[in-house]
Amino acid sequence: LCCFQLYGYCYQDSNDIPDTLTTITELGSPLEMIQLLQTSWEDRFRICLSLVRLLHYLAHSPLGSVTLLDFRPRQFVIVDGELKVTDLDDASVEESSCTSNSDCFMEFPARNFTLPCSVEGRCQSMNEKRNLYNAYRFFFTYLLPHSAPSSLRPLLDKIVNATGNHNKHGNAKYLALELSPSLPVNSEFTQKCVKSANTHKSDSFYRRVPEAHIPDENYRCWPSYHHKGCLLSVFDVNEAIEICDSYSQCKAFVLTNQTTWTGRQLVFFKMASNHIVPDPDKITYVKVTD
Repeated sequence: LCCFQLYGYCYQDSNDIPDTLTTITELGSPLEMIQLLQTSWEDRFRICLSLVRLLHYLAHSPLGSVTLLDFRPRQFVIVDGELKVTDLDDASVEESSCTSNSDCFMEFPARNFTLPCSVEGRCQSMNEKRNLYNAYRFFFTYLLPHSAPSSLRPLLDKIVNATGNHNKHGNAKYLALELSPSLPVNSEFTQKCVKSANTHKSDSFYRRVPEAHIPDENYRCWPSYHHKGCLLSVFDVNEAIEICDSYSQCKAFVLTNQTTWTGRQLVFFKMASNHIVPDPDKITYVKVTD
């Protein structure tokens, strides 16, 4: 789930190339942070969720707690929207030995931490804490809060602070519970978006046109699932109306039959409704003006 899928390998020992191991793995896309920041928050949340699963697995693997000594974005790829680690050459299962707390010193560019030394002479959870802080400084601090739904920001701030400050919630199990798959799909994420949409009172009136589509009249917005138009996800029509009302150029929107990975519906927002064409898979809403 969290690491590259190995489809096969071949061991070759010849005079020209001795001791050669060739592996065949699934294909992934290189991780480009600037590109990720331009994607929707839902997609970035999905990447962080897959990273949390990886952190939890590494902390409780069959080999023990595993740390990635070279924990940087270039060590990861994206496969079907999920983040996976590709390079395990620098992975280690050895927890640092110690005789006192001062031996459990972790140094990072922005701040340092000292962990307790256990009675067994090992630094407690050092592998897990190192992975968590690297996840915070390379991923969470950029991908989670940026353009997140306002109703979820307190929870996300709590998660970011937990990983950045190593407080009592700073562990992989806590993150896995807080960012469980049920959060965005079935429960809190959906409920809060519904509440946000339903409390919005629109001063505009929208005329519903079933089985209709507006092929042109696009304008750009950010973040958008379409680079030449404004394609966003909504929970229901009320949220789509709220979004359309927030853009001065929006005069109509088109509900599609496509959904995001969280089950939210994709909607095209349009700057005019001069040319409406039949389409059995779409519903158009046109803003009625005086």
